[in-house]
Amino acid sequence: MQPSQLSFTNLILEASPLVQIVMLILLAMSVASWAVIYQRTRLLRAAKLCSEQFEERFWSGIDLNRLYQECSARRDELTGMEQIFFAGFKEFARLHNGGPRSQEMVMDGTYRAMRVSLSREVDDLETSLPLLATVGSISPYIGLFGTVWGIMHAFIALAAVKNASLAMVAPPIAEALIATAMGLFAAIPAVVAFNRFSTKAGKLENAYINFMDEFSTILNRQLVNKGDQ
Repeated sequence: MQPSQLSFTNLILEASPLVQIVMLILLAMSVASWAVIYQRTRLLRAAKLCSEQFEERFWSGIDLNRLYQECSARRDELTGMEQIFFAGFKEFARLHNGGPRSQEMVMDGTYRAMRVSLSREVDDLETSLPLLATVGSISPYIGLFGTVWGIMHAFIALAAVKNASLAMVAPPIAEALIATAMGLFAAIPAVVAFNRFSTKAGKLENAYINFMDEFSTILNRQLVNKGDQ
């Protein structure tokens, strides 16, 4: 390749087949990670907004039976805190109206139902995050492998040349270094997004857990008041 042809496109097209395969793999990983970043950004934003809106309605003084009926009317659309509330209140009503049971049995069953719902909601929040972690951790090494292979291939080819100059060495080395650059290009956004999304998912999980505890306290208070009547 002539020095005047040292463009980014030409370097990729003139790279060895294995280095080109490495570049395609890194490109595919980058596209996949950006797709996950876009999807997780929208989902976590929507989950936070839904949580804030439901919590505001929950603490507005609305009757819990009415709130449950509203949630039941659109049970297939419930997510996050709404789903936890729906699962907990449904189990509470079933146990409380199903015959004589101790307060401990009712509250234990209610809390377990909410814990199961919480686990499912957290799993939804963390879906695809392992992909970002994988891309962020292995992309630099895949790029480095392509670089090492490309440089090794270049020096093997130059060994047959008696008078090697910088103009002869530069293009194949530049071709190889592109693989490292692409590895970093794929890894850096994935790592940043993984840390950001993990933090947001953790905050939402804490909000869900706090809501479960507060909701359980309210239900337990209702049982105590009915028992005293």
